[in-house]
Amino acid sequence: MKPACGALLLALREPEVMLDFDAETWDRVVRQARAAGLLGRLGALAADFAERLPFAVRHYLEAALGVAEQQRRAVRWELKHLGAALRDSEGPVVLLKGAAYAAADLAPAAGRTFTDIDLLVPRAQLGATESALMLGGWITSPHDAYDLRYYREWMHELPPMRHIRRLTWLDVHHNILPESARRKTQPALILAASLPLPEFPRFSIPEPADQVLHSATHLFHEGEWQHGLRDLVDLDALLRAYGGDAAFWPRLLARAETLNLGRPLYYALRYARRVLRTPIPDGVEAACPERPGPLATVPLDALFLPAFASAHADCRSAFSGIAAFALYVRSHRLRMPAHLLIPHLLHKAFKSDNA
Repeated sequence: MKPACGALLLALREPEVMLDFDAETWDRVVRQARAAGLLGRLGALAADFAERLPFAVRHYLEAALGVAEQQRRAVRWELKHLGAALRDSEGPVVLLKGAAYAAADLAPAAGRTFTDIDLLVPRAQLGATESALMLGGWITSPHDAYDLRYYREWMHELPPMRHIRRLTWLDVHHNILPESARRKTQPALILAASLPLPEFPRFSIPEPADQVLHSATHLFHEGEWQHGLRDLVDLDALLRAYGGDAAFWPRLLARAETLNLGRPLYYALRYARRVLRTPIPDGVEAACPERPGPLATVPLDALFLPAFASAHADCRSAFSGIAAFALYVRSHRLRMPAHLLIPHLLHKAFKSDNA
């Protein structure tokens, strides 16, 4: 990453250094954090000493925290409606990522914003869940016949749904990886190990190791890196929150092997440690299932490190655009085999040209 990103990363690692930032540094950090979706997170990290920060900075951070808190309340209110809509449907309904963080007040929730609610249900329950949601006012967003086939045959989720009155977005998953992906996992194990939410009895959340594994899998199979650093900050928060328990690390490694998610976990551990200085016990990274060889990490670093700095122009290097494009292609290659991928990309290109 370019040195211009150093102050933002330092603030994320050691929040009290923000007390020493001058006006020029704050101007740069606020712009970078806003672009990366991390301004609210900085506000949460600075909460204990916010009154000692410059007034203008405090105003920006408090405003971002206010937006995040408003979203948190809105999501929790929406979960009440969702719970009512799904009350008579059978089987587990697991909240993922931002909705799980907000509903259970998990470590990444502080200052975090997000745009939709993600659910995980068993594949056999998918039709009943979709019907119940449609009766509750959620409708599938408009798609052409190809897009509907793309979602329903090859992907791990239904087409996005939106409520007709409240305009909230909902993604209903039956897996955490696409059906057509080269890597296969076992969502039934994630569902079976999920933890109930007393405040929202219709829902549960993944157990701690599965929270980390899903976040890692989502990030390192992603092709759009606008919020890559924010998602890495989520992982950092989860690992710091759970890592104080010595039993967590063997459980995480064992769970990664069971779920066939060792490679995304390795990436999560490597880049959380390198970018955010996440405290990871000695030997954990080396013991990670599917750890790539030392030579393989060189091209990976050349792609992922610039991608984490791609949200704002100040942080982008001359290689950032190439890295972002390469990761976009990589994400599609992970998602679909070549005989599906090539027609898919051609369809998207044709559709974009005729939009």
